[in-house]
Amino acid sequence: MQALGRAGIICYGIVHLLVAYLAARVAFGDTAQQADQRGAIEEIGSTAMGGFLLWVLAVGLFAFAGWQLLMAAKGYQWVLKKSRRTRKRIGSAARAVIGVALGVTAVRYASGSGSSGSSSDQQQTLTAKLLALPAGPFIVVAVGVAIIAVAIATAVKGFSKSFLEDLDMTDLPRGSQQWVRRLGVFGYVAKGVTFGIVGVLICVAGFNHDPKEAGGLDAALKTLAAQPFGTVLLCIVALGLAAFGVYCFAAAKAHKT
Repeated sequence: MQALGRAGIICYGIVHLLVAYLAARVAFGDTAQQADQRGAIEEIGSTAMGGFLLWVLAVGLFAFAGWQLLMAAKGYQWVLKKSRRTRKRIGSAARAVIGVALGVTAVRYASGSGSSGSSSDQQQTLTAKLLALPAGPFIVVAVGVAIIAVAIATAVKGFSKSFLEDLDMTDLPRGSQQWVRRLGVFGYVAKGVTFGIVGVLICVAGFNHDPKEAGGLDAALKTLAAQPFGTVLLCIVALGLAAFGVYCFAAAKAHKT
């Protein structure tokens, strides 16, 4: 379990670092860039050793998914409150799904079959299908509200530093422990902001009955860039996502299992 967790968290962190890099490129005018997890995987594939690196990344992401499944089934025994332990296990199950999805995407790029589109394209397609249902707009808004709730919980996790209960940093120097705390706070808050924008976009699509107004991470970051002082705001979010990526490297060593 430790081997799976450490390898997986490192790959998860690499994806976040690349998304942060792509977000920074969008902030400085590269609006054609796909600034999401798929764009990060595509960025790896464009390097000289892209094929090999994608296979390594895919294995790592599947390892991350496997570890999260184990955590969902038996993990978080150090959390005494049963309801809180259950919530953490549900979160691990959700991260396992994300890990599998990203791993499959990496395999498709590595094998040359390409991508099925950005997160925003897929989100718009799914939103259109939901809007076509009898209670479609209500369902879409409900999904958006749920994502906003997750965004708030993620940001609160950063502000409250509750992520620290899952880490054992006794072997780290005091100065390193302080940096891990700072990176975790900044990173979780930045992730909360991006999730929140995605949720708002989906809610707007539901209210307006227009799937084109929905979008995933790519649309969220580009929406942020289009706002007043958008370049500054997006650079801050990019730094936060990069901070979370670096935090993952520390968590690979210190996360409890």
